[in-house]
Amino acid sequence: MARFNPAGKFASGAVFDRHGQPKPGVQRVVERAIDIQRPLVLANIRRLRRKYPSATAAELNAKLERDYLVAITTAGAAVGGTAVVPAIGTVVSLGLSAAATVGFLEATALYAQSVAELHGISTDDPERARTLLMGILMGEEGSALIQATIGSSAGGVTRHWGNVVGGSMSSSAVRGIGASIRKRFIRRMLARQGGALLGRALPFGVGAAVGGAGNHMMGRTVINATREAFGPPPTVIPGELLTELEKLPAPTADTGS
Repeated sequence: MARFNPAGKFASGAVFDRHGQPKPGVQRVVERAIDIQRPLVLANIRRLRRKYPSATAAELNAKLERDYLVAITTAGAAVGGTAVVPAIGTVVSLGLSAAATVGFLEATALYAQSVAELHGISTDDPERARTLLMGILMGEEGSALIQATIGSSAGGVTRHWGNVVGGSMSSSAVRGIGASIRKRFIRRMLARQGGALLGRALPFGVGAAVGGAGNHMMGRTVINATREAFGPPPTVIPGELLTELEKLPAPTADTGS
């Protein structure tokens, strides 16, 4: 007989309603997590360029992949490790795991949009950036759905769909694609992260292993999907991006008296 899993019931009830639909509050949290503003993306690339001033665009792309994978793997293991501490119960651990899920989405948004910029795709249009990210996070399903839409509207399927969605596609077409995949994306992302969320809450140190390994595996999937979306990175940093990177960041307001 299968054992009753109260943690699983708690996690499921916190995310989905009795009809199996994502709760509105959860959906809003997920959507906010993937809305990373372009200044943060530019700051991320600028940080790497200062650290590696002679790096090509392809080399910066490789460093973005490395940093992203290290960050999400470490974060997943750290949250999973809290299950070892007796004072942290399952419900609290699940709460930390939910926060880690938001962190995973934010890190993924920052990584994917940074890669887009290196490919000459500006992320200043929130609708385009959000649609790109949803397609990448959905993996093969997102790629197939977007490529089918591009094929029917442009007369043929393009291999690297991210360059079309992020550039030449009309705004109305991008909005149409975004609307068609949004609900499917939310359900798919929550279902995928649900297993990782419970994995991070496993006791006796197992949670750390599952959390780190789970995030690492999902990160690898994201990296592969990003490569498929945009293709090989250019060797030269795009001129428009280079101009933006060489601008000084806006000064912070002085709040002192």
